[in-house]
Amino acid sequence: MAEYKIPEQFLWGGAISANQTEGAFLEDGKGMSAVDILPAGKARAQAIFHPAEAMHTVYDYYPSHEAIDFYHHYKEDIKMLAEMGIKVFRTSISWSRIFPNGDDTCANEKGLQFYDDLFDTCLKYGIEILVTMNHFDTPLALIKKYGGWKDRRVVLCFEKYVRTICKRYKGKVKYWIPLNEINMLMHVPYLGAGLLEEGDALTEKIKYQTAHHQLVASALAAKIAREEDPGCKIGCMLAAGSIYPYSCKPDDVLAALENEHESYFFIDVQSRGYYPSYAKAMFRRKDIEIHMERGDELLLRENTVDFIAFSYYSSRCAAAADGDAGEKAEGNAFLGVKNPYLETSDWGWQIDAKGLRITMHQLYDRYQKPLFIIENGLGAADTLTDDGKIEDDYRIAYHEAHIREMTQAMSEGVELLGYTTWGCIDLISSGSGEMKKRYGFIYVDKDNDGKGTLKRYK
Repeated sequence: MAEYKIPEQFLWGGAISANQTEGAFLEDGKGMSAVDILPAGKARAQAIFHPAEAMHTVYDYYPSHEAIDFYHHYKEDIKMLAEMGIKVFRTSISWSRIFPNGDDTCANEKGLQFYDDLFDTCLKYGIEILVTMNHFDTPLALIKKYGGWKDRRVVLCFEKYVRTICKRYKGKVKYWIPLNEINMLMHVPYLGAGLLEEGDALTEKIKYQTAHHQLVASALAAKIAREEDPGCKIGCMLAAGSIYPYSCKPDDVLAALENEHESYFFIDVQSRGYYPSYAKAMFRRKDIEIHMERGDELLLRENTVDFIAFSYYSSRCAAAADGDAGEKAEGNAFLGVKNPYLETSDWGWQIDAKGLRITMHQLYDRYQKPLFIIENGLGAADTLTDDGKIEDDYRIAYHEAHIREMTQAMSEGVELLGYTTWGCIDLISSGSGEMKKRYGFIYVDKDNDGKGTLKRYK
């Protein structure tokens, strides 16, 4: 059998987000976003899950305020990525750089111009652009004013923002994703949707009503993007990873299925255009009534996505009862049962290259739409040698294993548009605010306390 060859048009690339790289947090008219009140280190998790308290707390260091200063270094960073040979660059637009308060009458021209300059730089090197419209950085003013995405008025603000950027960057941006890892709303509701409720006050009713608003916003974004530029492509994004039953006990298999439903629910609606039957049954069972406005169902049905984008870092395990399984394992805000057959990274994330292939098959079988891996990578503590080099054989091995399984899935019939590694330039960790957790391929001289020259190293 002939060896499978990845197509020439395949989009190899790298991915970052605005809130983890740009810095310049109040420069040129930018407003504050959700992440700009978050500290680093142990206090960060506390702040993410108690955001109302964090808003009134003064911390010593806010990582997002400078980050890696991509705002002022983007030309050299894109040049270095071009030297790698990347074909696509995934980033996000900071909503509060365009509309500082989220609901301003007029857009901030200096913010719009920054992204013009960034995208023009990419295009100069022949690099396609993949943009996330909202990547965990809802404008802070909207969170304070409306309580985040639980309020339908935020959808209207987002609609105006989307129309502005789609009109402005028509012909420059070919691939759009409205919301980063939309299912993260269920796990980190402040980052995912700007929700301030916590504990018993954060009910499933609030989370699913918020989810409906984001699903409507996604459909609106698809509609607007196609109106402005019929040649563009719209995707959705899932924080993915196959969920294995901890054992072949039927209860564990059922637990895994129920876990999958929680994540697939979002993508089912964005891809198929309607609420799945299992979600409706769950709402009835839990006495959750989703308020829909007239036209919502039609909007969802007529504005489905062109491709399914996803992040993949690890598979997960589910058990029906904690007492039947072993210790827990972390991974991209998900907490599951530890899989005894997998190795673990320095940050406790289990490594499962074959799980990427399994995930690809599951998503493609389910949706029959092209996939796009837009986050994959190994967070590790890289060491800069005296002669300015980083020996990261562990990362090479990680990517080699995942790309091998990815290629195998493609040879087995899965349609894949591209693969962008996460953190192709060192960035601030979303969960911990650390710099120490690096992903390659460009090392930035900065430490967890914010100290460093910001010099870049290949």
